[in-house]
Amino acid sequence: MGDGLQKSAGNRLRTILDRFTTNPFMGILAGIFVTVLIQSSSGTTVITVGLVSAGLMTLRQAIGVIMGANIGTTVTAFIIGIDIGEYAYPILLMGSVMLFFFKKTSIQNLGQIFFGFGGLFIGLDLMSSGLAPLRELPLFTQLILQMSHSPILSVFVGTVFTLIVQSSSATIGILQGLYAENLISLQGALPVLFGDNIGTTITAVLAAIGATVIAKRAAAIHVLFNVLGAVIFLIFLGPYTHFIMWVTGQLALEPKMQIAFAHGTFNLVNTLIQLPFIGVWAYLVTKLLPEREKPHEKVALYLDETIIEKSPSIAIGQAKKELIHMGNLSIDGLKRSLEYLKTNNMDDAAFGRILEKNINILDEEITRYLVKIFPHSITPKDSNDLQAMLNLVCDIERIGDHFENIIEQIDYMGEHNITLSDDAKNEVFEMFELTIRSVELAITALDKTDLSKARRVYELEDEIDDMERYLRKQHIRRLNHGECTPKSGLTYTDLISNLERIGDHAHNIAEMLFEKHQH
Repeated sequence: MGDGLQKSAGNRLRTILDRFTTNPFMGILAGIFVTVLIQSSSGTTVITVGLVSAGLMTLRQAIGVIMGANIGTTVTAFIIGIDIGEYAYPILLMGSVMLFFFKKTSIQNLGQIFFGFGGLFIGLDLMSSGLAPLRELPLFTQLILQMSHSPILSVFVGTVFTLIVQSSSATIGILQGLYAENLISLQGALPVLFGDNIGTTITAVLAAIGATVIAKRAAAIHVLFNVLGAVIFLIFLGPYTHFIMWVTGQLALEPKMQIAFAHGTFNLVNTLIQLPFIGVWAYLVTKLLPEREKPHEKVALYLDETIIEKSPSIAIGQAKKELIHMGNLSIDGLKRSLEYLKTNNMDDAAFGRILEKNINILDEEITRYLVKIFPHSITPKDSNDLQAMLNLVCDIERIGDHFENIIEQIDYMGEHNITLSDDAKNEVFEMFELTIRSVELAITALDKTDLSKARRVYELEDEIDDMERYLRKQHIRRLNHGECTPKSGLTYTDLISNLERIGDHAHNIAEMLFEKHQH
C-alpha cells in the first residue's frame, strides 16, 4: 500500500522534505504528509537522518519532521480502526483488476493501493481470529494481568515488541486486535502504546550509526522526544484513561478505534507540549553529542544508502544532487588546468589531480548507488532518469580524464622546455574559456532543467568545433613559416583536441536533457 501511495506521489515526495521544512510547523506538516504516503514513521525518520547527514536539512528542521512523523504514523491505526473487514475481498478484487488488466501506470499505482488496503484488512481479520484462543493460555492471561497492574511493564513490552518487529503500526495493529477481543484492559493497553512509540525510534538509531554527528543528534532527539512523551503520559495515566473512556462514550467508538484515538491523541498532545522547546532540544543534543573532531571531508556529499530502501524517489533526487556536485568538480578541475597553463604553478596541477581523483571516486559511488535503486519499486519516469544519470556520470568522468590529459601535456612542456608562441597561447586560452563556459552552462542546465541554457551549449559546441578547425589551420600556417617547432606543435594540437572533446561531452549532457524533456 505504501509503495502504491509513494509511486502515485511521484517526484512530489522528493520536494516536500526539501522545500516545506522552512520552519518547525511546516516541518511537522511535511513529516505528517510523507509518513502518510510511505506508511512508516521509521521510514520518514531514516530519510530525515539521511538528509541531515548530507547537510540538506538543519537539526531544527529535522526535529519538526520527526514530530510530524509521529503524528503521521497514527493514520494507519485509524485505518485499522475502521471496521470494513466485510468489504476487504471486494477491495482486494478491485485492486487486482486495476493491477493486472490496465496498462496505464497511474491506474496500476492506484490498484496497488487498493490491493494493499484490502490485504491489510484480510490480514487483520485472520490475526483477530488467531488471537482469540490466547485467552485460554494461563501464561498469557497472567502476563496481561500483570501488565494491567504495572504500567512500566506495559511500556517495556511495547518497546521490546516494536524493537523486534521494527514497525509501531504493526504492533499497534496487534494491540487493537487484543483490545477488541477483550484480552487486555484499556489501563494495560495505553502504556503499551507509549512503549510502541519508544520502540519505533530504533530504526533511526540504526540509520545514524556511522553517519555524521548531526545525524546522530537527529536520531537522539527522536528517542528523547518519544521517551519524554511516554513519561509525561505515564504520570497522568489515570486522567488520560478516563478521558479516553469519556470520548469513547461520547463518540460511541469501536474498541479498535478507541486505541487509534488514544494513539493519535498521545502523539498530537506530545507534539504540542514539546513544540515550543525545539530550540532547547537542539541545544541539549548538541551538548550531549559534541563535535569531537573536525568532520571528515567526504567525496560524496548526498548519497545515503539507507534512503534507497525507504524512498527510492528521494534517493534519485540525492543522486542527481551528487551528479551536479561531480559536474562542479569537473568545472573546478578545468579552471585549475587553465591556471596551470597560464602560471605554471605546481599547486594548480596538484589540486587538479586531486579533483580528477575525486571525480573518479564519485563515478564509482554514484554508479553503484544508481544500480542499487533499480531493483526497487520505481515509476517508469524514475527508471528513465536513472538510465540518463548513468550516461551523464560517464560524460562528466570523461571531462575529468581530459583535463588530467591537459595537466600532463603542460607537465611534458615543462620537462622538455617546450614553449608556445604568444599567438598559440592566446588561442588556447580563448578556446579554454569557451570550453569552461560550455561545461558550466551544461551543468547549470542539468541542475535547473533549463532548456534555454542547454540550447546555448549546442551553439557553443559548434563554436568550439569551428575554432578547433580554424586553430589547426593556424598551426599549419605557423609550422610552414617556421614560427613554431614540431614538438610544440604536437603539444598544441593535443591541447585543442582535448578541449574539443570536453565540448562534445558538454553537448552530450545538454542532449540528455532534451531527450528527457521529450519523454
